[in-house]
Amino acid sequence: MQAANGNDFQRRLSEKRIGEVLVEMGVLTQEQVDQALAEQRETHQRMGDILLDKGWVTRDILMQAIAARLGVTYLDLAVSHVDPMANDLISEEDARRYAAFPVSFVDHDTLLVAMADPSNIVAIDDLRILTGFDIEPALATAEDINTMISNLRQEPPITESIDDGPSSDEHDSTSADPPDIRGGPDDAPPVVKLVNGVMARAVDEGASDIHFEPQAKDLLIRFRHDGVLHEIMTIPKRLQAGVISRLKIMADLDIAERRIPQDGRIGLVVGDRPIDMRVATLPTVYGEKVVIRLLDRSNVMLKLEDLGFSEFALSRYTRSFTKPYGAILVTGPTGSGKSTTLYGTLNILNTPEKNIITVEDPVEYRLAGINQVQVNIKAGLTFSAGLRSILRCDPDIVMIGEIRDRETAQIAVESALTGHLVLSTLHTNNAPGALSRLTEMGVEPFLTASAVDCVIAQRLVRKLCEYCKEPYPATREMLERLDFPENVVEDWKNISLHRAVGCSRCSGTGYKGRVGIYEIMPVTEAIERLIVERKSADEIMRVAAAEGMITLRQDGLERVVQGKTSIEEISRVIV
Repeated sequence: MQAANGNDFQRRLSEKRIGEVLVEMGVLTQEQVDQALAEQRETHQRMGDILLDKGWVTRDILMQAIAARLGVTYLDLAVSHVDPMANDLISEEDARRYAAFPVSFVDHDTLLVAMADPSNIVAIDDLRILTGFDIEPALATAEDINTMISNLRQEPPITESIDDGPSSDEHDSTSADPPDIRGGPDDAPPVVKLVNGVMARAVDEGASDIHFEPQAKDLLIRFRHDGVLHEIMTIPKRLQAGVISRLKIMADLDIAERRIPQDGRIGLVVGDRPIDMRVATLPTVYGEKVVIRLLDRSNVMLKLEDLGFSEFALSRYTRSFTKPYGAILVTGPTGSGKSTTLYGTLNILNTPEKNIITVEDPVEYRLAGINQVQVNIKAGLTFSAGLRSILRCDPDIVMIGEIRDRETAQIAVESALTGHLVLSTLHTNNAPGALSRLTEMGVEPFLTASAVDCVIAQRLVRKLCEYCKEPYPATREMLERLDFPENVVEDWKNISLHRAVGCSRCSGTGYKGRVGIYEIMPVTEAIERLIVERKSADEIMRVAAAEGMITLRQDGLERVVQGKTSIEEISRVIV
């Protein structure tokens, strides 16, 4: 019976393309499908991603079309009723392995299972053996399935930790880090289970930071999602010492030292995802605060296109980093994605023919084939000292984590002038400001003009939730007031903007994920003259804009027109 169903799935898969199904559903026209197919031949993106990027379909409609193509039902797990007895039939490990979530019983012999890939015959057969039921597969998004598995994961209740866990700085052999925090021993101490559960939840929810914050009466835990902090839970004060000590043991910090800040690192696996965690402690009046930065090693392999670069911006940037020498500066505030952009660039440049050396503080991601140097101020290994050393090691490409002082800036500029490609970051608000900052640091303007080839300013804005964003008509007055491009203002009758609403998938925020917005400024001859003449950043900005530079705000407004983010989010991030 199952084999027959599987053959039917495969037959249906080969019958129609997703574009044809959407045309039959009346969602798309054949002209739109042809246009998307032409783009797919050029970019090699998936058809569904192209249609979503163009705003021609919503994610729900796309999933319905895929389900129709497969001949199965599409389940929106955010609103579906889940039978706990059905859910108990397979373990969390098996659910994650098969990307499957039992939803309910169809009848006495059949189990309805939401699957990310309902055409996976092997998974269906294995689930039939595991559960003892015939399987009726349904389609659901992998994201929804993982969320449901995480929400129903059995974690140790906090009250258990109060009753059975250590109430003081008690340490034993449990300090060894498990290879997978989900696969830890069942007899692990409750505090260990609690810490592992918080970390696993943070990874599942896509948090970038975990904050353990001592308060007067409890320990507050907050996650940073898409650049914004959200309160997750509170832990009784009696557990604070045990939790903080457990974190310090995992990060190989001195548990007896509570008076000064400490920094450490945790490397572990959550499910099948390798995660690096940067740990920082800070003494406060109520105890030590611990902040953990989560670094998903799989994210560093992102392509630049996935980071949010428009086709125009990416072509400008590519012309710069494919040159054999010169300096490329990436600017923006902390947390704006500068390091991710540089790592994405290094992934493209990393070939056996090139010697790439980086000096960073700290080394956020470990990259195969690249020589990475960690700054150690106490040992005397500063950015400038590291740079002087690595330039004697015959590098082709040098990446400097941050230009912080005159000496580092001077060496970076001289390296770019002597035949090296130099990538680095600066903390300025826009691209022209980086050139003025180098002059303020003491670098001679004529050196800056000759060495710097391109400056990028960037920010990260939250993306509207695809499931709940709400369109509303634009007015000409609104578009003019918000400085939208003239061509958009003239076409105001055909423009729809979107606002955040909030649903269970985005935790009621109306936003899910982030995308980069960019200001790419190649250093042209006209800009070089302005640098040598020590002109202000504002004057450089005017010339760059006249030469075609798209500013951060203009790039952000383009994302608003595309339906990817909201006016409110652009106003929050960019003045």
